[in-house]
Amino acid sequence: METVRFGIIGIGNIGSAHADCLARGMIQGAVLTALCDWDVEKERILRKKYPHIAFYDKAEALLQSDLCDVVIISTPHPSHVALAGQAFASGLHVLVEKPAGVRVSDVRSLNDAAEESGRVFGIMFNQRTEPLYQKARALLRAGAIGEMKRVHWIITNWYRTQQYYDSGGWRATWRGEGGGVLLNQAPHNLDLLQWICGMPKRLRAFCYEGKYHHIEVEDEATLYMEYENGATGLFVTSTGEFPGTNHLEITGDCGKMVLEEGHIKLWTMEESERHFCFHAKGGDPLPAVTTKIIEPEGPPGGHAAIIQNVTNAIRFGQPLIAPGQDGIFELSLSNAAYLSSWQDRWVTLPMKGDEFDAAFEQRAAAASCKQQKSSSLDSEMGQYKKKWQVNW
Repeated sequence: METVRFGIIGIGNIGSAHADCLARGMIQGAVLTALCDWDVEKERILRKKYPHIAFYDKAEALLQSDLCDVVIISTPHPSHVALAGQAFASGLHVLVEKPAGVRVSDVRSLNDAAEESGRVFGIMFNQRTEPLYQKARALLRAGAIGEMKRVHWIITNWYRTQQYYDSGGWRATWRGEGGGVLLNQAPHNLDLLQWICGMPKRLRAFCYEGKYHHIEVEDEATLYMEYENGATGLFVTSTGEFPGTNHLEITGDCGKMVLEEGHIKLWTMEESERHFCFHAKGGDPLPAVTTKIIEPEGPPGGHAAIIQNVTNAIRFGQPLIAPGQDGIFELSLSNAAYLSSWQDRWVTLPMKGDEFDAAFEQRAAAASCKQQKSSSLDSEMGQYKKKWQVNW
C-alpha cells in the first residue's frame, strides 16, 4: 500500500491534534481523509478548517464510507471497544486511544476480533517512545542492575482542576469514563510499569474517590505489588497534588536506577548485593559501586511516532511499538486495583474470568452519574500540547 488513508472518530482535544498532525503531512505515507464527531459546532469549524476532508456525524457512516484504511478512535473510553469492533468488521485497521477499553474481558474479545480480521491493532501508548523509558527497559533486560528487587513509582504530576472534570459530562463518571486517574491519566504509567518491569503476580490497592474533586471516581490511588521472583512494587498517583512528582526507582541485586528530572541516574556493582551480604569480611564494609548519569538520546517521538509506526506496520509489516494485546496488561492492573480497593482484598493476576465485570456494573449502577453532555470546542483543539508530553 503506497498511501494509508486515516479516518478519526472523536474530534476532541486529542482527536483534533491527531487530525492536525496528519493534515500537516507529519506522517510519511499517510493522509487524512475523513473525520467524525456528533457535535454540530465542531462540524461547522472543522468543515471550514478542512474543506477537502469528508465529515460524518455518525461513526457507522465513516466506517462504511470506503474512504479509510485505518481509523483512530479518540472517543470516551467506554465506546472504544464497540467502535473498534465495528471497524475490524468493516475491514479497517485500528489505532485506539488509551485505554483500549474499561474492562479486561472486553479488550480480550477485541484482540480476538483483530486477529480474526487480520488487521493491524495498535494502542496510543505514546510514552513508550520516550528515550529514557526505552533505555530503562533495555538496561533492566540486559541485567545492568541484576535481578529486580523493588520498583517504586510516584507519579503525582497529573494535576487537574475541577473545571477540567466539569468540561464534559462523561468525565470522572463510572458510566461515562470508566474510572479516574488510573483509567485516564495513569494508563501511560501503568503500561510503562509492566513494559519495563513485567507484570506482578498479585496486588493490593487503595483507591480514593472524590478525595480532591467533586467527582465519583478516584483521584488518588496507591498500589502495592508482589512479583513472582519476590520483588515488590509501589505505585502512587494522583490528580490532586501540586507541585507533583515523577520519580521512578528500580532496585536490583547489582545496582539501581532512578528516572527523574529528565535523566537516569544509574548505580552498578561488580558483584551481587546478596553475595556480598553473606561473604563480606570485616567490621562494616559496603559494596563497591559506580555511578553515572544517562541523558536522553534524541527527542521523544510522542503521538506522531505511534501513528507513523502504525502506518509502517500497514505498509511494510513493521512491528508495533504498542500492539493491541498489550492493552490487556495495562488494563489488568487498573481493573485489579479497583477490585482490590472495592472488596478490600488482594487480587491475583491474571484475574480469573470476568470477576471484575460484575463489581464494576454494581459500582456504576450505584453512582450518581452526571448528566451526559458534549464538551465544548475550546482553544485546546489543534496541535499537540505540552501537557501530553512526559512531565518530569
